[in-house]
Amino acid sequence: MSAQPRLEDGTRSMALEDPVILESGVTLPQVTVAYRTWGRLNAARDNAVLVCHALTGSADADGWWSGLFGADRALDPTRDFIVCSNVLGSCYGSTGPTSLSPLTGARYGSSFPAVTVRDLVQVQAKLLDTLGIQELALVVGGSLGGMQALEWAALYPKRVRALAALSVGARQSPWCIGLSEAQRHAIYADARWRGGDYDPADPPLAGLAAARMAALCSYRHWDEFAMRFGRETAPDGGFQVEGYLRCQGEKFVQRFDASSYVALTRTLDSHDLGRGRGGVEAAVAAIDIPALIVGSQSDVLYTPDEQRELALHLPQAELAWLDSDHGHDAFLIDTETLDALLRHFRRRQRSRHLAQSRGLSCQA
Repeated sequence: MSAQPRLEDGTRSMALEDPVILESGVTLPQVTVAYRTWGRLNAARDNAVLVCHALTGSADADGWWSGLFGADRALDPTRDFIVCSNVLGSCYGSTGPTSLSPLTGARYGSSFPAVTVRDLVQVQAKLLDTLGIQELALVVGGSLGGMQALEWAALYPKRVRALAALSVGARQSPWCIGLSEAQRHAIYADARWRGGDYDPADPPLAGLAAARMAALCSYRHWDEFAMRFGRETAPDGGFQVEGYLRCQGEKFVQRFDASSYVALTRTLDSHDLGRGRGGVEAAVAAIDIPALIVGSQSDVLYTPDEQRELALHLPQAELAWLDSDHGHDAFLIDTETLDALLRHFRRRQRSRHLAQSRGLSCQA
């Protein structure tokens, strides 16, 4: 095992002590996890908060969720010990398709095995074990992060006191699976893809950019595009929305890897709380902890009905909405509103935990 990590700010890398056996039965002989922490673990070791990132996120939660970080905010390093790790299969420091296989010495590429949301959570649990964290005051995340939050509560119910799942459903819908497959085929159509075993110096950038452009159309909403771009044209004569999407695609290929994108969109497709648990309703009903479910009424990727379904079957759920035109990405953009919702939820959970730790009945 790697040396014990230092628990102060800054990105760190931890090599897990044991091989990881995936849900598929395939074994990854070595797994490295990139992660960050903020704040300190208290003497009672009961103030840890796990932040789970979305599809193309990283461990740098204070960057992509800066509106939630800070004193008296939902994620307060003066009160919480906050952990965020880069997920298995990604390209921001954790083991994934861009990593070198210890068996071959070459990049995994297309040989990287399929990983599920449950696999991501299993790796996070091993990381927290090494950090000395057995109890989580909260697990919070949106989209793929919300899937992880739900799976944490299902896989490790005795380790999680509360969860917040944002802009997600209980399982991946056929609509989302279809959109992911269309994006993957944009990558496959790039001549440089070569079955996933492309030259890292000559990656399939055009295909990845096209996939990102298609994804952004599902992350946002008709109304936002209408108000933001309309049918206005750019100096080159094209529509402004075309230039926006091209620019976003070009930016994305500078920071993400095509093989990781393919792998993680398949991880999204694996999401099904009911798999092996007697169906979705039974699996969700078994998550008997305080849960904040947040959706956006303009989300066309994970529709409001999916958040309503979660809240209906979770025994201790609260359902809240982001009144936003930003669609699925509202949980990343409308952070002032989200911060207020999370702070209100967390205050009640802290009061409840304090009462229980004193052996009192809690009046929530």
